[in-house]
Amino acid sequence: MPGFVAVAKVADLPPGSKLLVTINGAEVLLCHTLDRIFAVENRCSHAEERLDCGRMRSGWIACPVHGARFDLASGEAMNPPASQPIQTFTVRITGDTVEVAL
Repeated sequence: MPGFVAVAKVADLPPGSKLLVTINGAEVLLCHTLDRIFAVENRCSHAEERLDCGRMRSGWIACPVHGARFDLASGEAMNPPASQPIQTFTVRITGDTVEVAL
């Protein structure tokens, strides 16, 4: 079973919002959409750009530079120019705390 790390309070991440956290030196982006909190690496697989400034809608996030979209649940690239997925992390809610699996 993976080890989980507390990264935020649920209240810090209202629906429709994003929150950038650092876990063991890596930037992880928390995204609250579709009544769920997702966690993905904060890096576009196409251009290595940060995703925290990208547009988020209905279960996907877009790279702010070239518009590549990624499915927040699977990390899969949804359109060019990206063809490779981004890393996703398992999230659980314990009480009022958001935890991410390492």
